[in-house]
Amino acid sequence: MPLEFESLSHGRIAFGFFNIETDLILLNQYFLFAGDFCNYISYITEKADEFFETTWEVFEVKPENTGNLMGAIHGIDHNGFIGEVYKLFPFPEYQEDFKQKPEGDQTRSEIETLILKYGKRVHIRFAINFKGDRVTIGEYILNHTTFQELIRYVWLGGLPRWKNHIRPEYVMSMKEKIAKSKNPLFYGCDLTA
Repeated sequence: MPLEFESLSHGRIAFGFFNIETDLILLNQYFLFAGDFCNYISYITEKADEFFETTWEVFEVKPENTGNLMGAIHGIDHNGFIGEVYKLFPFPEYQEDFKQKPEGDQTRSEIETLILKYGKRVHIRFAINFKGDRVTIGEYILNHTTFQELIRYVWLGGLPRWKNHIRPEYVMSMKEKIAKSKNPLFYGCDLTA
């Protein structure tokens, strides 16, 4: 389930997994696969400079095309992108089955085809400011603490956590690179639980 995180630019914003069968993450109107997110983070760990700027390729879906997450979870509203995802992959019947699947990347081609019906690929700006304490992702500005919370969220497998505590390899690789990073943005990033 997506959670709310405090941004410096827009107040509380949604971030997270929204369906256990896919590793797609939403950041308000932006969507990106967890593997891509982890690869982007891993790349940043190699940059020791406090200021850094690049672009991330993501999918952008306008709010009117996103759908109703709670309606989709309850099986009563299958409109929009999220609704169609839940038509394909309904919420599990039993609460104990509500765990983020580490093999969620195997649905990527199907989910990519579906999201392109509702949105488009875009390149958004990712930047770390000169002090290394603020991050820009698209139109959102976060302090370094909130940015680390996003990373920790993916590390944990979101609200339901990773099924059987098994993390995908891309998550494990990201953790290793963060541990070795000299970039101050990652100082104190807790990926122990």
